[in-house]
Amino acid sequence: MHGFPIRHAQVQANSAFFHVIEQGEGPVILFCHGFPDTAQTWRSQMRAVAEAGYRAVAVDMRGFGASYAPADASLYTALHTVGDLIGVLDALDISSAILVGHDWGADVAQRAMVIRPDRFRAIVSLSIPIHPRGSTNFYDDLRKRGLQKRFYAFDLMKQDAASRFGPAEDAVRSILYWLSGSPLPGTGWDPTDPDRHMLRAAPVGVPDWADPDYVRHTVAEFARTGFHAGLNYYRASQATFDLMAPYKDMPIRQPSLYIWGADDGLCQLFHPAPPTLDELRQSAPGLVDVVRLEGVGHWVQHEARDRVNAEILKFVDTINPSLGGDLQ
Repeated sequence: MHGFPIRHAQVQANSAFFHVIEQGEGPVILFCHGFPDTAQTWRSQMRAVAEAGYRAVAVDMRGFGASYAPADASLYTALHTVGDLIGVLDALDISSAILVGHDWGADVAQRAMVIRPDRFRAIVSLSIPIHPRGSTNFYDDLRKRGLQKRFYAFDLMKQDAASRFGPAEDAVRSILYWLSGSPLPGTGWDPTDPDRHMLRAAPVGVPDWADPDYVRHTVAEFARTGFHAGLNYYRASQATFDLMAPYKDMPIRQPSLYIWGADDGLCQLFHPAPPTLDELRQSAPGLVDVVRLEGVGHWVQHEARDRVNAEILKFVDTINPSLGGDLQ
């Protein structure tokens, strides 16, 4: 790590302030985290790409950590969150970047690819398959499948959802454990089974794959901020779907990579089976590969950090020359 110091800053983006972490120099890779998380989730990936000659930039997304966190859910649509990414690039004088996103961060990154293809040249989507805006809302599809009372996100959309998370230490440890590949088969998080919810007491303090410093940081941040603001991503999903209507059926044409854990509870939503590479390329013709990680759950950037780092580097090293050196 010598020679690659970590830089912290509060930058102003579109009249709001965002906390960013940087490491390294070179072509820019911008990392976007999900719920419930902060920019610190990317420390392993940032170090790896910095050592490989890239400039890693990770942001506490709107609603998280030390960044702008309005209470109003209407301020969390994709137009707001993609605008945040553009504002961060502008504040750091970066003309374009490769995006790496996980969970809600992957969703925001995918919207960014179609809204501003001039600024975002490639994407690595972790845990969330490429899914440009189609004709029907994902949540409407779930309702048609009779899952409105069972799918976890409908509960998280409620205004009082944060009250069910309890102390931050318990909630963070439970979510890290139950969403991972660590639980015994048949006991992990099932997004369609309320009895296997993510907030059950975890049987271990810290999973063996989790960096204790990362866990302590995450607990401390959510103890300070609470969970309400981060849950606004769920509450804003319908508004995002409506506002993305001009981009209906627009594919992601830039180079892309999809990495997912086979034990991720979200995989149970694949109906009737996980999408194939050819099927995904209908929505993402630039898709380079799909990487399925066996024995790994939702937290791929932690559970399989070395493999994920290697796949990200292989991808960016392959597509970077095709970007004409235009990344800075």
